[in-house]
Amino acid sequence: MESYTKLVRDKIPKILDKKGVLYEKRIASDEEYKVELVKKLGEKTEEFLKDNSPEELADVIEVIEALKKMTDYENVEEIRRKKLEERGGFDQKIILKGEK
Repeated sequence: MESYTKLVRDKIPKILDKKGVLYEKRIASDEEYKVELVKKLGEKTEEFLKDNSPEELADVIEVIEALKKMTDYENVEEIRRKKLEERGGFDQKIILKGEK
């Protein structure tokens, strides 16, 4: 059986309990939580890039929402809005071609 240590969604332990799956559970420190969320964002982004499925995009968004609650990123929404105002969004579907 393969071993793992990973951040999981809050209700996963209850789901595993119902299935009779054995596991060890602990609560991450704030530092570990940030590291694990960033790692999870990478994993979920890779999965979305492979599938392009709404389920994988939902996972990416959920991880981002968790990151936004952290002190290091608490002003990210303000930064996002400022960038939107100054540089725009992606609604016009503009593709540029040029040389770097």
